[in-house]
Amino acid sequence: EEHGELRLFYQPQVDIGSGRVIGAEALLRWEHPRLGLLAPSRFLALSEESGLVVTLGEWVLRTACAQAAAADTPATPALAVSVNISARQFALPDLPQRIAEILKQTGLAPPRLEIEITEGIAMQDIARSIGVLTELKQLGVMIALDDFGTGYSSLSYLKRFPLDKLKIDQSFVRGLPADENDAAITRAVIALGQSLKLKVIAEGVETAAQLELLRKQGCDEYQGDYFSKPVPPHEF
Repeated sequence: EEHGELRLFYQPQVDIGSGRVIGAEALLRWEHPRLGLLAPSRFLALSEESGLVVTLGEWVLRTACAQAAAADTPATPALAVSVNISARQFALPDLPQRIAEILKQTGLAPPRLEIEITEGIAMQDIARSIGVLTELKQLGVMIALDDFGTGYSSLSYLKRFPLDKLKIDQSFVRGLPADENDAAITRAVIALGQSLKLKVIAEGVETAAQLELLRKQGCDEYQGDYFSKPVPPHEF
């Protein structure tokens, strides 16, 4: 951050019914002077160990909110921006207050920020998770449960989380439409989302056949290389 080497890229999120871009997921990249553009898999584990992940996470939140607010023009729709929250960030006792302050400072309307938390993080301390997510909902931000289907969620707890969206993990989308198990899990997640009145978004969509299956099953949104790879703000 001090050297100005951090970048945010954005992957469009698309409404399956209309084909419109309705938001974007903010994804961190490190523009290393010698190694080039690095994805988080190359450096996030180290930042977790050192505790820097909290600083990085705060930078991502602030930058994503500021860039989303700055992108507003009369000619462009007000798009939502989706930001991933790490386990260490989620454990901060003042996370809702920090997010409220960032929204106030950047001027981004709360409903245009979507917080993504993984199923695994949410299930670590369920009572606390419900409390934190409830505070975030009271701010007016949207909440998505990421990596859904990869963990061990109890459905009785799931209905108590104040969620807006379930995200189908790309590990299931990758096998579509040929893999019958992946197709069955995908159908089940979409049906579950519909029954709980949640939006469902699939990530990692790479082919027309994958998108068509998701469309037929009633999935609401998708993101993936089929529509667009993550791109810098000016390209987005």
